[in-house]
Amino acid sequence: MTTSRITILLSMFAVVAVNQQSFAQDSAKKPVQANDLVEIFEKLGGKHPGFRKAHARGLCASGIFTPSTDQAMQEHFKSASLLSNGELPVSMRFSLGGANPNADERAPGTRGMGMKISLPDGSMHVFTGNNFPVFAGKDPETFFGFLSTLLPDEDGVRDPKRTGKFIMENPSVQAHAAWQQSAKTAASYANTEFFGLHTFFYNQGQANETKFRWHLTPDLGVQTLSKDEAAQKPEAFLADTMKKQMADSTVSFTLHASIGQAEDSDIDPSSQWPSQRAKVSLGKITLTSAGDDSCNNTNYDPNLLSKGFSPSADPILRMRSPAYAISFGKRLSNQ
Repeated sequence: MTTSRITILLSMFAVVAVNQQSFAQDSAKKPVQANDLVEIFEKLGGKHPGFRKAHARGLCASGIFTPSTDQAMQEHFKSASLLSNGELPVSMRFSLGGANPNADERAPGTRGMGMKISLPDGSMHVFTGNNFPVFAGKDPETFFGFLSTLLPDEDGVRDPKRTGKFIMENPSVQAHAAWQQSAKTAASYANTEFFGLHTFFYNQGQANETKFRWHLTPDLGVQTLSKDEAAQKPEAFLADTMKKQMADSTVSFTLHASIGQAEDSDIDPSSQWPSQRAKVSLGKITLTSAGDDSCNNTNYDPNLLSKGFSPSADPILRMRSPAYAISFGKRLSNQ
């Protein structure tokens, strides 16, 4: 989502006159369609034909998924084909936020991840996540309203007061905006954690349903760079860093599921579940290669799930499928 540490976020909590109706408020009230989101990303990051409309700059990687043998995993995800077919091939794409394929990798902020695990029967299971733990809005209208405040006026000037006002009036944006203020530069994709944000279900039967959110943690540990450390890096350093890490050690991630309770929101990705929720290890992803173009024509739609799993009614999650499809079509047709 980020346009790489936009300066207006530094003053986002500015107090402004509340009796003036803002453009952002009007935007938030209108029903938002998938193409609206695609278009606003283009307005924020510029038009770059042939590239993704969000997370345009990225790094492809391939690897192997090895399911966990933990008893807790069997308890909650018994007989899941994703977790009972041994080692499975994985396609991954790590990325920066925004629509600019030449974005500066030294900038702090959003990092994304798409992962496709292929099953023996030809089906697949897709995961998409970001390095922030909460989304910027409870629904597409709120998210679109927030993005609208980041657009410059006809003179090319952004208004931080408009953004600050919107955030103050929309509580579901506030946790994400606070994260953006404190976010640092990822030292490497191999040292970045990714949050699934959305709620999913695994169904073992009518009376046995597991509600969960997933989380991917780097086995090499989370590492970020200070502003001074980032300034010492070249503008594009993440691919070389990954290549060196893979030569020196094993680059792997552990896939976890946080098990939800009845009171935990199914439909609001801006609401973080309590940290004390039970966590189950689903397995490990070990990278075997990185840096090719194998993921360029992959559409990482998080609603593409293997047998037994189903998405929640989260409106942001539901919006991802049509938005990704539009972006994918534009990319393939060089728009």
